[in-house]
Amino acid sequence: MGAVARDVHGHLAAATSTGGMTNKRYARIGDTPLIGAGTWADARCAISCTGHGEYFIRAVAAYDIACLMEYKGLSLEEACRVVVHDKLAPAGGEGGLIAVDAAGNVTLPFNSEGMYRGSRTEGGEALVAIYK
Repeated sequence: MGAVARDVHGHLAAATSTGGMTNKRYARIGDTPLIGAGTWADARCAISCTGHGEYFIRAVAAYDIACLMEYKGLSLEEACRVVVHDKLAPAGGEGGLIAVDAAGNVTLPFNSEGMYRGSRTEGGEALVAIYK
C-alpha cells in the first residue's frame, strides 16, 4: 500500500505503491501514480490510499482531505472520514487510506471489510491490523 511519515522537523512525506483491488485487470492503472488521487503530502498532511482507484481518481481523494482541512478547518480524522465514508462509499468506492498530520496524529479509515494497515507513533505505540 503505502507509507506516510513525519520527520523530527515536522516535514511530511507520502509514498504509495500499487496494490489496490484483488483480481484487478491486467495492465490496469489506478489512482496510485496520480498525485492528489492516490497520494498527497504538503505541510498539513500526508496521505496514501488503496482500494478501487477509479473512485479515488474521480474524488481526487487524497488532495480533497488536505482541502477539507484547509478550507473547512476539519481535523485530519474528520476530513478522512468525510472522504472515505461520506464521499467514496456512497459512490461505490471501496478502500481506505493511511494519513498523518503535522502534529503527528495518525488515522487509518476504510470502508471495506478489511485493510492491511499499521502505524507507530512517536511515543512507540504500535498498531497492526487487517479487519475492523
